[in-house]
Amino acid sequence: MENRKKVAFYTLGCKLNFSETSTIARNFNDEGFDRVDFEDVADIYVINTCSVTDNADKQFKQVVKKAMKLNDKAFVAAVGCYAQLKPEELAAVDGVDLVLGATEKFKITDYIHDLSKNDMGEVHSCEISEADFYVGSYSIGDRTRAFLKVQDGCDYKCTYCTIPLARGISRSDALENVLKNAKEISAQNIREIVLTGVNIGDYGKGEFGNKKHEHTFLDLVQALDKVEGIERLRISSIEPNLLKNETIEFVSKSRTFVPHFHIPLQSGSNDILKLMKRRYLREVYTDRVNKIREVMPHACIGVDVIVGFPGETDEHFLETYHFLNEMDISYLHVFTYSERDNTEAADMAGVVPANVRAKRSKMLRGLSVKKRRAFYESQLGTNRTVLFESENKEGYIHGFTENYVKVKTPWNPELINTLHEINLTKIDEDGSVRMEFLNKLAEA
Repeated sequence: MENRKKVAFYTLGCKLNFSETSTIARNFNDEGFDRVDFEDVADIYVINTCSVTDNADKQFKQVVKKAMKLNDKAFVAAVGCYAQLKPEELAAVDGVDLVLGATEKFKITDYIHDLSKNDMGEVHSCEISEADFYVGSYSIGDRTRAFLKVQDGCDYKCTYCTIPLARGISRSDALENVLKNAKEISAQNIREIVLTGVNIGDYGKGEFGNKKHEHTFLDLVQALDKVEGIERLRISSIEPNLLKNETIEFVSKSRTFVPHFHIPLQSGSNDILKLMKRRYLREVYTDRVNKIREVMPHACIGVDVIVGFPGETDEHFLETYHFLNEMDISYLHVFTYSERDNTEAADMAGVVPANVRAKRSKMLRGLSVKKRRAFYESQLGTNRTVLFESENKEGYIHGFTENYVKVKTPWNPELINTLHEINLTKIDEDGSVRMEFLNKLAEA
C-alpha cells in the first residue's frame, strides 16, 4: 500500500469550483490515489482555476510556484474556467504539465498514467459549444456544510462576463440526481447544504441545452425541503429577475430553507444596467427586496455590485451608492471592474481610471461595514439557531445563525457541527456577535 500516489488540490474562485474540486478528488480516490493537503508533499497537484478577476493569472503562477517548492518533480495539472479560456497561457507557465478544458476536467484521471514532467504543458481543450453535458458535483470540505451543484453554464450575455465562454450553455442536473446527492450528503452528518451553480435560478434546462424547463427552481426547492436528515438549505446566489415571489414565499414557510438571499445587483443605475445587458432594471431589484422584507423581516440580504464599469460617471456611481444606502440590505460584495478579453465591455468607451475605481470600491466597502453592523444590531435580543464550525480562532468557536449573523462563544470542541438555540446579546469588537445559550444542555 506504500506506493499509492498522493494528490493535492487548490481551488481558486467560487463555491461551484469547490464543489467540482471535491468531485474530482473523489474520482482520484476511486482510482487509488490518497488525497493530502496542498501544503503537503504530493505526486500530483491539481489547480482549479478562476477567470472572474484580473489577478487570476498572477494567483495561478503563485500556486504553481508553491507546488514546485514542495516537490519539484510533482505533476501539475490546471483545470477550470481559466484553463478553458487561456489554455496556452497556462501551459506555458513553468512547472505546468497538463491543462484541461471544460469538457475534460472530470476525466482528468484518464490523462495521468504517465506522471513524468513535460517541457511544455499538454493541452486538452475544446470548443466551448461542446460543453453541453452535465456533471453533478458536491463538496464536503469542512464538516458543517456542503456545496451542492445543481446547474452549470449561462445563456445570459452580460457584457463584462466570461463565464459563458468558460462554462458554456445553461444546463441543469436531473431533479432525482440532485435529491440523490442531497441524501448522500445528509448521510454524512452534514447539517447544511448550500445550493450552487452559475445561474441557479435558471434551473431546469435540460442536459443538452434543451430550452424547455423540465422542472423549475421552485420545484427544486420544494423537493429538497422534503429530504430527510438535512437541517438547513441555503440558496447561494440568484438573479433578481429569476427570484420569483412563489420562491420567496415558500422559503418563508419552509422547514429547511434559511432566510438568507444573495442577489446580484451590479449597478444601481439603470443606464449602467443597460450597458451591462443585465435582464432587469433597479425597480425589479427594489421589488425583490421589499417582498423578502414583507414575509421575512429578519432575513439577511447580500448584494453583489461592480464599480468602475465603462461609462460609469460620478453621477452613475452616486446613484448606486444612494440606492444601496437607502435599501434595507445586510452586506455587499464589491467587485472592482476589470477588463476581460473577448467581452463587449472591454471595447467600450468611457474607461474609468484605476484610481477612481479604487476610490469607489473603498466607499462601497465602507457602506457594507455600516450595513452589516446595522443588520446585526437589528438582531440583538432575538432568539436564533446557530450552527457551529470547526475552527478554534483565538480561543473562540464561531458559527452562523440561520439568517447569517456570525456569532462567537468560548471554544468548546463538543460544539463543532451542532445546532443550538441561542439569544444574541451584543456585538463584539471584531464585529461578530456574542450569545447566550437557551438550552442549558450546551453549557454543561
